[in-house]
Amino acid sequence: MTTESPAPTLPDHEIPTLSLDELRHLQTERLRERVSAAYARVPHYKAAFDAAGVTPEEIQSLEDLSKLPFLTKADLRDNYPFGMFAVPRTEVVRIHASSGTTGRPTVVGYTRQDVDTWADLMARSIRFAGGGPGDVIHVAYGYGLFTGGLGAHYGAERLGATVVPVSGGMTERQVQLIRDFGATVIMVTPSYFLSLIDQMEAEGTDPRSTSLRVGIFGAEPWTESMRREIEQRTGMDAVDIYGLSEVMGPGVAQEAATTKDGLHLWEDHFYPEIIDPVTEEVLPDGELGELVLTCLTKQAQPVIRYRTRDLTRLLPGTAVPSMRRMEKITGRSDDMMIVRGVNVFPTQIEEFVLADRRLSPYFQCVLTQPGRMVELTVLVEPIEALSPADAEAIARRLQHEIKTNIGTTCRVEVRAPGSIERSVGKARRIVDERPKS
Repeated sequence: MTTESPAPTLPDHEIPTLSLDELRHLQTERLRERVSAAYARVPHYKAAFDAAGVTPEEIQSLEDLSKLPFLTKADLRDNYPFGMFAVPRTEVVRIHASSGTTGRPTVVGYTRQDVDTWADLMARSIRFAGGGPGDVIHVAYGYGLFTGGLGAHYGAERLGATVVPVSGGMTERQVQLIRDFGATVIMVTPSYFLSLIDQMEAEGTDPRSTSLRVGIFGAEPWTESMRREIEQRTGMDAVDIYGLSEVMGPGVAQEAATTKDGLHLWEDHFYPEIIDPVTEEVLPDGELGELVLTCLTKQAQPVIRYRTRDLTRLLPGTAVPSMRRMEKITGRSDDMMIVRGVNVFPTQIEEFVLADRRLSPYFQCVLTQPGRMVELTVLVEPIEALSPADAEAIARRLQHEIKTNIGTTCRVEVRAPGSIERSVGKARRIVDERPKS
């Protein structure tokens, strides 16, 4: 009788050097542990597994993962606030949340070990992107319930860097602090960074003359043409980072500055699958589909087969040969909009439209990009004609509700009654007028 060797360990803040066999063994051990914990400690998973007719004991290999049901954002909201926790609330040291479509956010909890793991993975990601101990890292992601700012912050500190926790906004001051503090790495949405570059140039500063040498950009899709422009105007390396609050936050996958050929998934902590979003069939590597993620180490809130709705494909690893890459996100399998790094759903807008009895239920969200930033215009119509003053008051109220409750700025236009497109079947809530390049 042979004894199975224990799964190998590695310092999580270092770039992995596991062989493929070692990685698969580690993934299998961690998967079995997480599935058992989820079934035993989270009522949702027990009910879902039982309904699917599968027990934790049947999950003996990575291939068995496909036997398990998917987890969706709706499941997280249905168990609001703490129903998905696998540990007592007293062991949860951090709570983050993302905006909800029905007034309920998706809540994410972390044990102390979860926070440490997250910090390690963010430190690994920053290192992979070209940062290191001693760097001055300017964090312009939002702080608070959004995971971006604190995720970057803890990772940068874990790496041994100096952190400048600026958060978002105050563009002129951001530029001043980059210059005065000698920032070498910046972590921010790419569209806002272009605004920072524009501000530098407006002040007479050549962006190539700053100390910045690496930009780690995430929280919204961005193109290769945007990468080229950033690098040409600044002389820095621009790399992509990926994550989502429901799974952990930023640091799920990271692009290497040495290759810039897609994001390596940290597969020792997150097991990826690609599925057909309609049939839910698991697709082979190289095929475009929806990314599904399983957390292999998360304690407070197990994540088993979470449907991210992000569309991408899995490719062989390069900078880390044993870990696969994912292409840049090409879109989503639902109709979520990303406006300046904030997730916005038409159903969120609908809540505020329907709350005003003077408005009809017909509305549209128009996305444009006249400059660097994506802009959202919400078109609404009254049931009957309004005075200009009343129409302006409605527009101001909707703008305030959307900014306060969703977190993004938009324009609201009150059109004439009956002027917004009607459709047979599914309403066209989103009109995307952005350039297609």
